[in-house]
Amino acid sequence: MSNRDAEATRARILRAAMAEFAAVGLAGGRVERIAAQSESNVRMIYAYFGNKAGLFDAAVHAAVEGMAAAVPPTPGMLAEWAGRLFDYHRADPTALRVSLWAQLERPEVAAEPMEAYMAKTLTVSSETGGARRAIDLLAIVYAIAQAGTVTPRGLLSADGADPDDPERVAQHRAAVVAAVAAIVEPRAS
Repeated sequence: MSNRDAEATRARILRAAMAEFAAVGLAGGRVERIAAQSESNVRMIYAYFGNKAGLFDAAVHAAVEGMAAAVPPTPGMLAEWAGRLFDYHRADPTALRVSLWAQLERPEVAAEPMEAYMAKTLTVSSETGGARRAIDLLAIVYAIAQAGTVTPRGLLSADGADPDDPERVAQHRAAVVAAVAAIVEPRAS
């Protein structure tokens, strides 16, 4: 097998694993389904990733790193960044779902994409007075940006609106951006 074929097979397996683990987590994930979805076989999965936990770990890393690359924080524009994160998770909640499963089933893995976390922290640390404050601020911004994806649909529709109605989504996005702006932007006296 050529190196290119091996890389393509590994990438297909990883994409299928992210989808599987986002849907059902590590415990519910089935290597056989991942093999079928990736047009590969179980033997190749074990050859590339060692075991199911190794595949899950790789899926978490790939999802977090993919999100970090697609939606990097913008210095001085954290409110707009929160809006872009909101859009990213609305378009594809895979990274968020895989991360949530990792927090529940393998918290040690959720802490591992340290390079991605450190890059984001460094991006905003000069604005916040240090790394510790940057970490706290980033955690708050993430929570706000992800709220629409992790909030129960019942709550999102409690006012009778369809949570997926484009107008309602736009309102929710505007609320996300406004909430982060209120936290990070100085108020006029």
